[in-house]
Amino acid sequence: MASPSGVTLPGAFDPERALRLAARTIEIEAQALQALAARQGAGFAEAVRAMLECRGRVVVMGMGKSGHVGRKIAATLASTGTPAFFVHPAEASHGDLGMLTGGDVVLAISNSGESDELAAVLPAIRRLGVVLVAMTGKPESTLARHADWVLSCAVDQEACPLNLAPTASTTAQMALGDALAVALLDARGFREEDFARSHPGGSLGRRLLMHVHDLMRSGDAVPRVAPAASFDALLREMTGKGLGFTAVVDDDQRPLGIFTDGDLRRLIERGAELRSLRAADVMHRGPKTVRDSDLAVTAADVMERHRVTSVLVIDAEGCLVGALNSNDLMRAKVI
Repeated sequence: MASPSGVTLPGAFDPERALRLAARTIEIEAQALQALAARQGAGFAEAVRAMLECRGRVVVMGMGKSGHVGRKIAATLASTGTPAFFVHPAEASHGDLGMLTGGDVVLAISNSGESDELAAVLPAIRRLGVVLVAMTGKPESTLARHADWVLSCAVDQEACPLNLAPTASTTAQMALGDALAVALLDARGFREEDFARSHPGGSLGRRLLMHVHDLMRSGDAVPRVAPAASFDALLREMTGKGLGFTAVVDDDQRPLGIFTDGDLRRLIERGAELRSLRAADVMHRGPKTVRDSDLAVTAADVMERHRVTSVLVIDAEGCLVGALNSNDLMRAKVI
């Protein structure tokens, strides 16, 4: 098909062909990943050991698409307990090589292993005495020959129909970087709490770092009455504090029970003579409590497990120090 200017235009879009190419791309990349596992051996284990024993940082380098992958690998390592950062090889030869110290490990990524920018800084890296780990698809390449340990990211073919654009090879690099990160976090005994500390702004960070005392109502904001309080006093305390309940506490401020909006509705439905009642008569004994030192997610679990919307907060001595409801948890994005 030609345009009025005589320029040849591509043929009409073929949705079925696009779907076939998508399926073929995914198939090729899946096969590349399956083959990748079999290519790993002692070099992978020793690379993990070197990074685990590293006294400095893991410095990741790569050009082009390998550089984009390298940035992601560095970020994944850093977020899972292995201090790491990315250095652009071209900038390294113009001063950024000063970021490296003798206690670092360099992870250099190049599918061909012949990247000019990487090759230019390899002698300087070797003079620093750092451990050099090569991630390459060519074990006989310049990069591989300079390395202490070689990780094979070789693929039989790219998913690109021209077998040119980095596709399966970058997928393999990405997966191999993830494999390094997972092996390292396992060796370090990295836990959810550790992950949360490096992700304080994320939902997991909020769930695992936020404690009950960070969110609870405290002081005069906590509704409470004595067991002998009249029903009128109980209602005034409950409505005045706006939490939909009031705690009933003894002289030492230990919770004896709780009275909620739901309890009030049930009393009205039964036609009870409310004015004659005392707090001890209407409270629900055995209120659900959490410690002020508990994680906020623990309070959320208690509410969900017992199907309640509020919990009382006690200290180490069992005294009432706060109150927490589901709205507090939702505002903090814990739930």
